[in-house]
Amino acid sequence: MIYKNLAKLILLSILLAGCANVQTATQTATAKPVLETAVVDQPTVTSTPAPGATTGADDRLPPEDWQQWPVIPDKISDAALAIYRRGLQAGNDPSHFSKVGDCGSGASWFLGDFDLGPANYSLGSYSDLAPVIAAYQGSWGRVNQSIGDGWSVATELSQLWANPKQCQTGEDPVACEYRLWKPSVVLILLGTNDRFHEDQLETQLHQLIDYFIQRGVLPVLATKADNMEGDQSINLIIARAAYDYDIPLWNFWRAVQDLPHKGLDSDNEHLTWAPNRFDDAADMQNAWPWRNLGALQMMDLIWNSTADMRQ
Repeated sequence: MIYKNLAKLILLSILLAGCANVQTATQTATAKPVLETAVVDQPTVTSTPAPGATTGADDRLPPEDWQQWPVIPDKISDAALAIYRRGLQAGNDPSHFSKVGDCGSGASWFLGDFDLGPANYSLGSYSDLAPVIAAYQGSWGRVNQSIGDGWSVATELSQLWANPKQCQTGEDPVACEYRLWKPSVVLILLGTNDRFHEDQLETQLHQLIDYFIQRGVLPVLATKADNMEGDQSINLIIARAAYDYDIPLWNFWRAVQDLPHKGLDSDNEHLTWAPNRFDDAADMQNAWPWRNLGALQMMDLIWNSTADMRQ
């Protein structure tokens, strides 16, 4: 145990990307508490689908043109819908989704307000998103076992980083999260910390996607706002994976390009913060409201696209 903890500390010093200094005094004062939700245990999926490709003519833009991809896809592909359908048949919960990411995916920053009630956000002209907020109640602010400070794709696949209080022997963080929550959808929000081992990222990202597809969980990939690697190569890897598997890509990078400093703080890594008041023009000059809004829109598209499967 001593050696295991020492190894974890050494890895943390390598992986940690400065999440502790993200908060400003304003953010600290307004951060919302993280919500806990009871866990649900259900059977695992036994079928192992292969990555799907859209049949017929493929009119998608190639991955190399990912900067031109829409922020939110126009539709969910047949291949992606097939993954979701298999998951429901195997017992995944249609009202559950999970997040896989670093500290910026935690509920005090990302989506947690939508489990705390309307006093904590303003939808403004996006009032049509109220039904999807209700549909996924309990998932927005849930403490995910697949989120941690400085985490990367490699971290998610390592048993060393599983929470011993929640996870079973032999589980990595994503296996633990899946067992506890049985989500139908997973938001994969990684990349910033993968610059430290970018040569392994594509293989590991495919491994992560395969894990969820084999269990009928629809993976949603997201581009990142920063360019810490210097050449946007990580966003290209993420887009290429979304293209290869024909799964949704939330192009968050594009959503922040017209914001001051492209939505980035002075360190060029962390997002500029404001509360989730989508009807406040000043707040919407910051990246965090757009990140939360984009996630709502992505989940809304999935929820509406799968309505017939839940009847």
